[in-house]
Amino acid sequence: MWLAGVRHVALDQHCLRSFGQPDRPRVDVRRRHQALELPQDNPPLAWYLCALPNPWNWSQNAHLAFEGAPGEEWEGPALVPGLHVQLTNARPITGWGEHDIPDSEPRRKSVRFRTCRNYQFAWWLRVQRNAPDAPPENVPSKRPGQGEQMSLM
Repeated sequence: MWLAGVRHVALDQHCLRSFGQPDRPRVDVRRRHQALELPQDNPPLAWYLCALPNPWNWSQNAHLAFEGAPGEEWEGPALVPGLHVQLTNARPITGWGEHDIPDSEPRRKSVRFRTCRNYQFAWWLRVQRNAPDAPPENVPSKRPGQGEQMSLM
């Protein structure tokens, strides 16, 4: 389970990486119940909660996108039942899905991208909230012995 404060999107990625470099409040995956207080200063465009069942089953992944909304409260299941959430001073963002990925987007043809709910929501943020592109990632180059397979002939 993870929570991401989404500030920008990386539409060449899927899963959590489609949110670029999000804010990542600590979520204790071992606790069945927990309360999180999210920062009010400099809020992200939206928050995104994802919980994966154990054992993993894609169809049972729980997703909930939400945004700050002073004075509002909401309680219910995430997008896929299995995770009950209470929001205070926030509201869920609904109505996003595969239809938010433009027909002209080549990655729409890829099952990995098209069915990824994070990627779908990233496109919703781009279209509905004009989410900017994520800054380039600072990924160190791989060297032999650091996770890269080396072949000798």
